[in-house]
Amino acid sequence: MTNIFFCKKCLVMSTRNRISFNKDGVCSACQWNEEKNKINWKKREKQLFKLCQTNKSKSSNFDCIVPVSGGKDGSYVSMMLKKKYKMNPLTVTIRPSLEMDLGKKNLSNFINSGFSHLHITIHQDGLRKLNYYGFEKFGFPYYGWLIAIHSVIIRIAINFKINLIFYAEDGEVEYGGDAKLKDNPLYDSSYIISNYLENKYQDSLKNCKLNNEEKFWFEIPDIKSLKKENIIITHLSYYHKWNSYENYIYAKKNCGLEEQKSRNEGSYTNFAQNDQKLYALHCYLMYLKFGFGRANQDACIDIRRGALSRDQAVQLVKMYDNQIPSHLFDEYCDYYKIPKNKFFKILDKWANKKLFKKIGKFWYPKFNIV
Repeated sequence: MTNIFFCKKCLVMSTRNRISFNKDGVCSACQWNEEKNKINWKKREKQLFKLCQTNKSKSSNFDCIVPVSGGKDGSYVSMMLKKKYKMNPLTVTIRPSLEMDLGKKNLSNFINSGFSHLHITIHQDGLRKLNYYGFEKFGFPYYGWLIAIHSVIIRIAINFKINLIFYAEDGEVEYGGDAKLKDNPLYDSSYIISNYLENKYQDSLKNCKLNNEEKFWFEIPDIKSLKKENIIITHLSYYHKWNSYENYIYAKKNCGLEEQKSRNEGSYTNFAQNDQKLYALHCYLMYLKFGFGRANQDACIDIRRGALSRDQAVQLVKMYDNQIPSHLFDEYCDYYKIPKNKFFKILDKWANKKLFKKIGKFWYPKFNIV
């Protein structure tokens, strides 16, 4: 925080967790974007074919599990595995809190495009406790749901004896984080807990004091247990040159994906993360903590795929990144069962005072995007 700067190619900020920059001031995400052009993707696809064929299920009707929300990436992964690689995926959705109508419609459209599907509704009190704990203790308003998109999938894999799990992209590699898996397609529960759950998983489960019923879906097996059950977890992005916009076009054509009629909260795009209202709060807190929000994230992706110049991206981020989802604040308070003054105190706690100044109830940037 003492030397805040932006990537010379995109708009990634130096405040981002686990980001790194080379001597030219280019972030690890942009470096990876260039590196992808040199990868032998045909070789990696052969690895994917082998992985699929080797793990065709002999004890289940399903060959793999794909977590889906009805959005672009899970839809793309599921359809590619089914059509191109002749896999029979069981698709699984973990119902989020504060569902959006468009998300429900897109999930229905996806299922009707030809997939077997499980819709898991977690004990709502347990989910709310973990979500609120994440919101209050480390500014992560859907932390319980984030745990569940890993823990639930693994539990189903074990119970249904399906040993292969495909997630979409590895966000750490694609967007500038820990790149230790860029040359390794497989990972285990230790990576989930350290990178996706930021090593806060065990403390969260312990401190929320969930009863056995509430805790059921949130328990993540250790590495030894995964090996015993022969559970293999991977990302399709390791085998395919990842392009989230192309995934959107593919899902729109093949899975009935629909976008918002207007732009998404806090950004200029309209086709991603349309399943739950808590995502807008997540992005706003990300902005308060680190200085970049949803528009910045979208703009960096669009710069890397050649759809925006850096100058264009700067203008879009200045226009939309500081959008406050205040019209949802009453709904958030009702969900967390807290008064609005408590809600604002939590926001204030997570606002980075080196980056923002408070005017009235809200926080505004002291920094300039350059």
